[in-house]
Amino acid sequence: MSSESYKHELTEEELRELIPQLQQLTDKYKRAERVQKALFDISELASSVSHLSHLYSAIHEIIGDFMNADNFFVAFYEEDNSLIDFAYFVDEFDEQAVSQMPAEDLMDGMTGFILRTGEHLFYKRSEEQKFAKEHGIKLVGSQPYELLGVPLKRGSQVIGAMVIQTYDDTVNYRQEDLEVLLFVSQHIVTTVDRVKNRELTERTIRERTRQLRKINDDLQEEILERQKVEALQQALFEISELAANLEGDMTDFYSSLHGILARLISAPNCFICILSEDRQHLEFPYFSDKVDDKVKSRPLGLGLTEFVLRTGQAELINPPRVLELAEAGEIDVTVAQNMLNSANSWLGSPLIVDGEISGVIAVQTYGKHAKYNSRDLELLRFVSHHIAVTMERKRSTEAIQRYNSELEARVKERTAELDRTNSYLKQQIEERKEIELKLIHDAHHDSLTDLPNRAMFTSRLELAIASKQRYQDNYFAVLFIDLDRFKVINDTLGHHAGDEFLVEVARRIGICIRGHDLLARLGGDEFVVLLDNFDDISDVEEVASRIIKSISDPFILEGREMYSGASVGIAHLEPYYNSADEVLRDADAAMYQAKTLGRGRYVMFDKSMRDRLIEELELENEFRRAMRGEGFNYFLQPVIDLRDDSVLYHEMYVKWTHPEYGRINRAQLREVCEQAGLTLELDLLQLRKACELLQHWREPGQVSGRVAVNISINHLLQASMVNKMVALVEEFKVSPHELVFEFDEHDLNRRSQFILPAIKKLKRAGITLVLDNFGSGLASLSYLFAYPFDFIKVDHRFVKSLPRSQRNLKLIQSVMLISEHLKFSVIAEGVDASAQLTALTEIGCTYGQGKVLRRASQVDVKELVAK
Repeated sequence: MSSESYKHELTEEELRELIPQLQQLTDKYKRAERVQKALFDISELASSVSHLSHLYSAIHEIIGDFMNADNFFVAFYEEDNSLIDFAYFVDEFDEQAVSQMPAEDLMDGMTGFILRTGEHLFYKRSEEQKFAKEHGIKLVGSQPYELLGVPLKRGSQVIGAMVIQTYDDTVNYRQEDLEVLLFVSQHIVTTVDRVKNRELTERTIRERTRQLRKINDDLQEEILERQKVEALQQALFEISELAANLEGDMTDFYSSLHGILARLISAPNCFICILSEDRQHLEFPYFSDKVDDKVKSRPLGLGLTEFVLRTGQAELINPPRVLELAEAGEIDVTVAQNMLNSANSWLGSPLIVDGEISGVIAVQTYGKHAKYNSRDLELLRFVSHHIAVTMERKRSTEAIQRYNSELEARVKERTAELDRTNSYLKQQIEERKEIELKLIHDAHHDSLTDLPNRAMFTSRLELAIASKQRYQDNYFAVLFIDLDRFKVINDTLGHHAGDEFLVEVARRIGICIRGHDLLARLGGDEFVVLLDNFDDISDVEEVASRIIKSISDPFILEGREMYSGASVGIAHLEPYYNSADEVLRDADAAMYQAKTLGRGRYVMFDKSMRDRLIEELELENEFRRAMRGEGFNYFLQPVIDLRDDSVLYHEMYVKWTHPEYGRINRAQLREVCEQAGLTLELDLLQLRKACELLQHWREPGQVSGRVAVNISINHLLQASMVNKMVALVEEFKVSPHELVFEFDEHDLNRRSQFILPAIKKLKRAGITLVLDNFGSGLASLSYLFAYPFDFIKVDHRFVKSLPRSQRNLKLIQSVMLISEHLKFSVIAEGVDASAQLTALTEIGCTYGQGKVLRRASQVDVKELVAK
């Protein structure tokens, strides 16, 4: 080898350095080749694709060959209508198809930027704020991880945009992807215009051909129509002649009518059916069919005839129609199958007399070549009227004859009946006396247990009150008994078992009292006992204990062992009682107190119970007046960012000071609100105050922030209430991002399966959601996975035990660890001591709320607004 040739040879190290460059050139040429092939495919689409929807999906597939295009759409700007038409839209997280949207809704976004400026976009979430500022774009809601968008231009005019985007943070677009998309977009508009023009041309040709064919069909139809009119006139004359002749047999009439029909339409098979007197069976006075010799009377079912009877309309039924009726459940599947096997075409029309359907006339053909049409249906509908009139005239004549015969029989029966009436008259008088006695008994006794009822018990109690007022040494007491689990027994075992239960209860109570005491049933599961002339109060308590013990024993109902219990209220008759209602009222109040204390016990009435009931009633009335007059104070307590002592949001809550009873605590306020049925109204009032505060903070010199409102779970059980809250926010023109809704976990436990759609609706509206008192319920962990809460407030009972309870500290750490994966933040509620704050800070808790935190004092909302 010469020394000169040796100089031109490359060393192994130099060759290795050249390999990456050669590989890049190879990749570049391959990509260029794929781009050229893509352009060729797009060009081929213009001549091969017949519809625009197919064109866009094919373009989507071509672009997907170069880059990740799982989310892809093509939008065109209709400037005349100010609309953006999404000609093609595919999104892996939005299953709803987008068609058109007003241009003003999108012009401030990324798509609007492309349409306005004609420039391309390369968006990355990591550069979101810088991107929005440089391009003057408003980014609202959840954005994709990356997005590429290019304009579609016809010459220099921007007519649309083509966009691909990804929600996967593992997918990254490159500048080369943008260049490919820009290059492809230059050829797509031409291809779209060519497909549109070809579609328009083909549609014009099809429309003109259809018009010419229709003109020819109309001429042919007019000729046939004139021929049918002549035949119809002759047939109507013959039918009129048949209807006027009633002397002949009805079978001959039906047969002649069949022959006339056969000349007008194909009627090889014809039948007439009528409803029986009980309107539960079909009878066939005339039946002519090539397949079936005869048919018997049959009960109503799901046949074709019954369908006409139900609708009251003439029907044309072919195989496609019978399939539709079978799927709708109007026709039996067997009937539909038989019709499909024989390829029937069936016409049926109701026979209507005096506005009432009495039967059906029907014709049918077998085979695929003989099919009825709508004109045949109209003819049969007209003929059915004449048939019905003729049948009614014939039926009236026969009815008169039957009536005369029946009248003679009725005269004989009436004579015999009068004889029997005279014989039974004395017996009826005796029975009436017995009935009167029974009515008197029934008026004063319960029909189920045969115990005295409220009327009789009240009467006896009035006598006892009068006796007490005259002879104060006589002792009387009323026991008001309410049963436990009666509704459960009724709902699980049925009312029959419930009745057996009440009868057995009556029997057991009767055993526990003396013979001269009075036991009565007031209604439902309420029983009362009047104890007469006892010696000592302990006797009353002993009776009450016996009753409670007796009812606590197991019951055998419907072969099952069931348990119940009783709560007993006792009211002693005092001279100041003036009516039975007063005694029953106080005994009922004592019973209610017994149930409140835990059931299965008795309570003696005293005046303090009545005072307490009156107090609760007055409290509720005053609360209603405060609601109408807005007599509440609204306070804010902030949630603090423990890292920099900043305010995350302010929680608003209500304080109410009663004019007589003083300040009402939050738990009692909620209880009064629920008893008054004003929970929803109070929540809406708080939401309104929060919106007013947010409006005030917009004024110059005010500090902005978010406001939290505690919302009852009852709002989420009604779609109308959710819509009302959203409408209220819109009315005040407050941004939903400025509002925070807190939901108590304890309430979620009771109705969790019903409120998820409403929670998601509030989340979509942009409202921040907080799960309050986390850890107080039974299924707390499930809410973290099932519901889209933004923040979780750990129940103050867990924070209260810090730092001495390492177990609760570990629990809070566990929730914080879960929050990193489920994208929510943790708030420690009730931080009232420095040691608690230190423990939370050491484990890295971000947010807290409580008395010890700086700026965590309560602030009157009225004072803020006044300033």
